[in-house]
Amino acid sequence: MRAMSKGVLGAALAALVVLGAGTAVGAAGDVGGDVVGEVVEAEAEADLAHHGHVSLWDGRVGVWLVTENHGPSDVADATVRLAFSAPMAGGQELPPGCLWSSARVVSCRTGALPGGGAGVELALDLRAMGRPQELTVEVGTAWRSGGVDRNPFNDRHRVLVLATGDPYVF
Repeated sequence: MRAMSKGVLGAALAALVVLGAGTAVGAAGDVGGDVVGEVVEAEAEADLAHHGHVSLWDGRVGVWLVTENHGPSDVADATVRLAFSAPMAGGQELPPGCLWSSARVVSCRTGALPGGGAGVELALDLRAMGRPQELTVEVGTAWRSGGVDRNPFNDRHRVLVLATGDPYVF
């Protein structure tokens, strides 16, 4: 008897699963499309880009960059990450919205970026530990709120900077 009850219970659960799946398929069919197509269409697309220049002179590092969203969708917020190959001196203040992630990494919030809208400017004046003759700076999007960036190549840069005081453009 007990085995028969388990069998009936199992059959009833299986029927509910099938009916539930059929209802979900019917509901998706009622709105005029398959579920996968609807998810892809609802996915926002944003194209973040970082451009600017970096200079190194007398142990100082200057970074100026603009973050833009080429769109088409708006981005409510994003974070740009700047990673230096040489450690920066401690105790330096950063602009509002920026913080030290380590002695070599600064992360900065961009704020809202409208699709196809004007960019957000960021300027940093930092002191490196010692006086390096060269360093590399990696610039990239660490995070963005929502959307997909199908062109991530314009928001990732690696720049070799020599201690000449010249601006190295990215």
